[in-house]
Amino acid sequence: METNSAAEVLPSLYRAVLDRVAEIAASGERSLANDVRSEATRIYSRAWDDRARRELEGLLRRHSVQTEGAPVAGRGLRRRSVRAA
Repeated sequence: METNSAAEVLPSLYRAVLDRVAEIAASGERSLANDVRSEATRIYSRAWDDRARRELEGLLRRHSVQTEGAPVAGRGLRRRSVRAA
């Protein structure tokens, strides 16, 4: 099986991250959405190589929705603490 080069995959990965950013912003987490967008732009603006591919995949994975609907906290970005009521 032949894998696609990073240059072929990066645009769709970046689009997926931006789609996730829109979902995060719509949920009211605008600060987190801005942080994720900024990080994605930083990664996408550099060389289109395997490192960029891995970093965008990691960013998307860290901010994907878990089964119970809460986003996964991102490493290196601000985290919110949740208190039980």
